[in-house]
Formats: sequence, C-alpha cells, structure tokens
Amino acid sequence: MIAHLNGRLVEKNPTNVVIECGGVGYFVKISLNTYSALGSEEQLKLFTQQIVREDGHYLYGFMTVEEREVFNLLISVSGIGPNTAILMLSSLLPTEIAHAIQTEDVRTIQSIKGIGAKTAQRVIIDLKDKMIKVEWSESTNIFASHNTTKFEALNALISLGFDKKAAEKALDKLATGTETVEELIKSALKIL
Repeated sequence: MIAHLNGRLVEKNPTNVVIECGGVGYFVKISLNTYSALGSEEQLKLFTQQIVREDGHYLYGFMTVEEREVFNLLISVSGIGPNTAILMLSSLLPTEIAHAIQTEDVRTIQSIKGIGAKTAQRVIIDLKDKMIKVEWSESTNIFASHNTTKFEALNALISLGFDKKAAEKALDKLATGTETVEELIKSALKIL
C-alpha cells in the first residue's frame, strides 16, 4: 500500500494531480480542500490512500493525515464510496465534518450534494464514537486552535463513561488555557 508520495508536482487540477516520484507519474484524486492547500509549490508531499477494485487501482491524496483519517472513516460507512467521501471533503473541511458528526448535525451533512437524510443519519450513527478518536493536530483542533489540553481532557472523560455533551459543557466552564490535562479532568469530575 502507498502511504504517501513525496515528489514533483507535474499536473494540477481541482479534482486530481500528477506527482512524479522516481521517474514515475502517479495520478492522484484529491478534494477541493487539498487542491486549495497545494499552492504553487513544485515539490510536495501528499498522504495517500490506495483503493483496489476490480476495475483498477486508485490513489486518493490528502494534504494532512487528519483528512485521510476522515476519508477512511467515511468510506467505512455503508453506501459511501471513495468518490462520495472526496465530494464530502470538497464541500466541508474535515473538522467541519467531524464537528457535524459529533454534534449530530444532520442538516450540515445533508447540505452536501448527493447526501440524503438517511445517509446523513447513517454517517452520524456509524461514526459518532469513532470520530472522537481522530487525533487532530493543533492547527486543525475542532475545539480551539492551540488547545489540545481541552481535547485530551474531553477524550479522557468520554473514555471514563461520561456523556460527551456534559463533559464539553464542564470543560467550557473550567478551561482558561493554563491548566494541565490532569487539573482539567479533576475539576471536571467535581462538576460531573
């Protein structure tokens, strides 16, 4: 399996790129978010996911590992294939998809072309518990940029069996940005 490509950008289109690595040009399907993040750099690294089917081998490329993780979670849902997942990642940022799933926001997911109410509900049901386990980098943290402490505390409280919404409310009241993860958890446990 090809995990990433590091090479020279030969061709760039809104839906795909060609990257030359070691004299071989790889055709890679991408989302519009990845396309806009590419810029004009000639040398680049794309994280990839290889999909093998009867009719061919396909590479899907992403600027971040988080986007690739969300892609893999989306294609694990019955009825969502790689092309639909790329369409979803072209319509919304990975963090917006994650937030919509975690807050059970059917309307946001349904706003993506080709996604109906039943599919949006299935995505939420199938991925709600899995989406919290996605490791977000500081630049893509769904709660606040540069606040991984709050995110780690939330993960810990959820793994202890507390309701996610109640834990979020407690952490919102407590977090000032100067606490350690342990301090946030201990304070939240007193409220919950």
